[in-house]
Amino acid sequence: MGSSPEEREFAYQLDDQITRQYGWYEKEKRSTATTNAFCIDRYPVTNAEYKKFVLATDRERPYISPVAYQRQGFLVHPYDSVTRFLWSRDGYPSGRDRDPVVLVSLYDARAYCAWKGGRMGRAYRLPTEGEWEKAARGSDGRIFPWGNEWNAANLNSGAHVGYTTPVGSFPAGRSPYGLDDTVGNTFEWTATPWDQRNYTLKGCSWDDLPGTCRAAMRHGRPPQSKHILIGFRCAADAARLDLNDDAS
Repeated sequence: MGSSPEEREFAYQLDDQITRQYGWYEKEKRSTATTNAFCIDRYPVTNAEYKKFVLATDRERPYISPVAYQRQGFLVHPYDSVTRFLWSRDGYPSGRDRDPVVLVSLYDARAYCAWKGGRMGRAYRLPTEGEWEKAARGSDGRIFPWGNEWNAANLNSGAHVGYTTPVGSFPAGRSPYGLDDTVGNTFEWTATPWDQRNYTLKGCSWDDLPGTCRAAMRHGRPPQSKHILIGFRCAADAARLDLNDDAS
């Protein structure tokens, strides 16, 4: 897990030194980790999937008011940018069925995984940071899901699209274990605390610099945060699954 000093230097250079002044990658210290056997969704949870959950549970739809958005901080994007992603009473923005759901808190993500698990008769949950990172990069320490060379064509990042894209739209960016969109499209919640007040996010989004879009990249946000760059996927202990079933 994590990155070597050489990888962090490579990431800062990919970012044209923009992120160096903030020391963004200094909490990615290299370590060796193990996990138990686990399963994890191939794709982030989509708008269409999340809508079924909202309708079945009467959960609040993905939405944040201007006041709440200002209150939570980290306002790189003005609220005018947020309005494109807000759900109406009818559901998610038109034509975005297969886009990853955003504007969901850690609590929303946990609730969805529990609901999905109940429907499937399985104990679904958010992945830990270690599980997510292994699924995204494999066990050989590669920098990106596809290898060690940056290729902007392999993911939705850097605002060259300017919005989320349907999951699985960049098959060249697939991880060694067959996961799509582990980098690009959205950051993803994990079950791992960042510190006493925040939880760890992994991946990068449709609006991020290339150095951010590595499997080792990590940062934290308060669990109540709802943002246009943050989504999630579910995981489960492999021992609790019938591994002959089709994966998500």
